[in-house]
Amino acid sequence: MKETHENLCACMLGDNSVFNFLDAENLGDLCPFFQCMTISAGATLWKEGDSCDYLAFITSGRIEVKKQTDFEGKHVVVGVYNQGAIIGALCVIDDSPRAVTAIALEDTSLAVLSRENFEKLVDEQPEMGAKLMKGMLLSLSIRLRKSFERLSKFF
Repeated sequence: MKETHENLCACMLGDNSVFNFLDAENLGDLCPFFQCMTISAGATLWKEGDSCDYLAFITSGRIEVKKQTDFEGKHVVVGVYNQGAIIGALCVIDDSPRAVTAIALEDTSLAVLSRENFEKLVDEQPEMGAKLMKGMLLSLSIRLRKSFERLSKFF
């Protein structure tokens, strides 16, 4: 189990990661709250409307995120995310159902943080919880800015 945590921490500390503001020691404090998950290419991680009980950081691979349109059976791809990206964070924070469907475009490894462990981390290690939330917020704000730029090109 220790080797798994060390490998997970090494992936989480990689370049272009939401964890890049943490040093190895801080990251070691976070690792016990996470679990590793792998998903095969083509597999659905979650569907729009599913309950939300975890968020994930992509440690390798790519995930396509798509949203159902008003036309039955039609989706719009809202993002393709790879190593270092966070997915599923919004619903963990506000306890809403999944807003999008997430599908693996290739074999993908994830560092998964359950809602329960997220709350436990914030309660037991508030400083680390705050650092993690800061990293999540930074990642989401960059993504939102890029969305604004893409939308402005249509008008």
